[in-house]
Amino acid sequence: MIRAQAPAPPAPRPPTTPEDLLAGERTFRTQCAYCHGPRGDGGRGANLARPKLLHAPDDQALFHVIEDGIPETEMPGHWLPARRIWQLVAFVRILGRTAPEKVSGDPGRGEKLYAGKGGCARCHTIAGRGGALGPDLNDIGSRRSPAYLREALLDPEAALPEGFLQVRLVTMDGRRMTGVRLNEDAFSIQLRDLSDQFHSFWKDELQEIENQPGKSPMPGYSDVFNPRELDDIIAYLASFRGAR
Repeated sequence: MIRAQAPAPPAPRPPTTPEDLLAGERTFRTQCAYCHGPRGDGGRGANLARPKLLHAPDDQALFHVIEDGIPETEMPGHWLPARRIWQLVAFVRILGRTAPEKVSGDPGRGEKLYAGKGGCARCHTIAGRGGALGPDLNDIGSRRSPAYLREALLDPEAALPEGFLQVRLVTMDGRRMTGVRLNEDAFSIQLRDLSDQFHSFWKDELQEIENQPGKSPMPGYSDVFNPRELDDIIAYLASFRGAR
């Protein structure tokens, strides 16, 4: 029996010339900036303007992340020649030397707002505590920039995660339900409703399935938090970096 061999690791990172950095920057602008932000400080994708990256502690690991993506995340693989990937690795490492965006709020006050006035724990989980309707926030500070967090709090529907879809269902007996789709195939659909309850239906049990792209159950907080409170809760969320 012949066993398939694991792919060979890439050769060590070649020396980087100024032309390589320029080429890496061009690739970043066209392939990466949409998710990671033009300065690499995060958006739909992780904040790359950091000296240490959670999934890429060294250059070899970063090469593999770019080439293969990260399973069960929004990060896809890229079919690029090895030289272009190494150019991109070199440019991303330059981004890690950028001074981080300063957050002026107080994380302690933000924690109280998160748990109290904001009601955030009803839908989001931090450190294993909270609801499951919204995304887990345990590493939100490494995945999203403060600017993105601000946009998400003020206008949630402008900052929806990739693959997020709100749906409205009507059952054959007339029950109506709105929630976040978890899984769907040709015969069934699973969702979590706005009270954070899980439901699974065969499609022949439903008389209507309405997809609501661009919609979110998360409210905007422009009328909930004053400017100082908004800074505080952003500082609290930005402090969560996940595993080191």
